[in-house]
Amino acid sequence: MPRMTGDAPAELLRLRSSIDNIDAALVHLLAERFKATQQVGELKARSGMPPADPAREERQIARLRALAHDAGLDPHFAEKFLNFIIAEVIRHHEAIAGVDPRA
Repeated sequence: MPRMTGDAPAELLRLRSSIDNIDAALVHLLAERFKATQQVGELKARSGMPPADPAREERQIARLRALAHDAGLDPHFAEKFLNFIIAEVIRHHEAIAGVDPRA
């Protein structure tokens, strides 16, 4: 079995470079998404709306599962990923609204 050394095949280096570029794009996209959700949290707090919106979350999960399926990505993985993001967004919205999540 060949061992991995500093002189990896060009194809491996090309693939890793592509992965690194995709990772960078994902980070930038997540940053943009959180900028938008920050604004949503501020709007909700000013309007007296609750930090969480379970109905929207359900619609978003169904939508993302369908998109994942169509893209050839495991819908279960996509749902877990979105649930992680939603939990973080709600945490941010609670902080903006001054809501104690333990209350």
